[in-house]
Amino acid sequence: LNTLVVYTIFWAILSVMESLRDLFHHATEKFNPDLAQEMGNFILKIAKVIVAAIGLGAMLQVWGINVTALVASLGLGGLAFALAAKDTAANLFGSFALLADKSIRIGEWIKVGGVEGTVEDIGMRTTKIRSFEKSLITVPNQIVSNSPIENFSRRGVRRIKMQIGLTYSTSAEQLGNIVKEIRSMLHNHEKISQKETLLVNFESFGDSSQNIFIYDFTNTYNWELYLKIREEIHMKIIKIVEQNGSGLAFHS
Repeated sequence: LNTLVVYTIFWAILSVMESLRDLFHHATEKFNPDLAQEMGNFILKIAKVIVAAIGLGAMLQVWGINVTALVASLGLGGLAFALAAKDTAANLFGSFALLADKSIRIGEWIKVGGVEGTVEDIGMRTTKIRSFEKSLITVPNQIVSNSPIENFSRRGVRRIKMQIGLTYSTSAEQLGNIVKEIRSMLHNHEKISQKETLLVNFESFGDSSQNIFIYDFTNTYNWELYLKIREEIHMKIIKIVEQNGSGLAFHS
């Protein structure tokens, strides 16, 4: 009965701490607004581990086990425990490194160690990544912190790179006008970044087409918006080609 009472008390404390998760986020926001959620979750997990350890010690005490003597006896096997727990320690320090470097945040789209997806949680031992196939991938923090991280959410822009081929019946004047109008369209497009490289040039003579090279960046990294902008650019290019009396060549 006494064990059940102790268990209930500490279970209630842990439940209250979990319900106050937003309070932890708010507290850490004062120190680092950018990583408030990640740091709040991390501190909450450490606090819950400490409370759980105290609760376990209290229950052992109820059972008549001398907790102080038990802890002291564990010192004899400290070396073996340290060797067994070296990976856990490495993952723990890896989580510290991730938070300190601010290399990833919850909700960001990243690729690390061949794993690509959205960060769902940065824990004490592992980082959870939700892949685009909706499977949950758990990666040890040691691997995440020691591997190159490609963070797609922080690039701000997304590249459009393409080559269009015009038929050989297109005259030099038509070709020149098409290149100029496509370049002008992209320079005046509100969804194309004007701070990044923007190139539109007659590139080469292909086997069945005269090729125009187009290189620019959208002002968003969001994949859905990027596809809509790219589609709009494609439609405008087709209209420019048609209005100049030319046509797109068939690529063999």
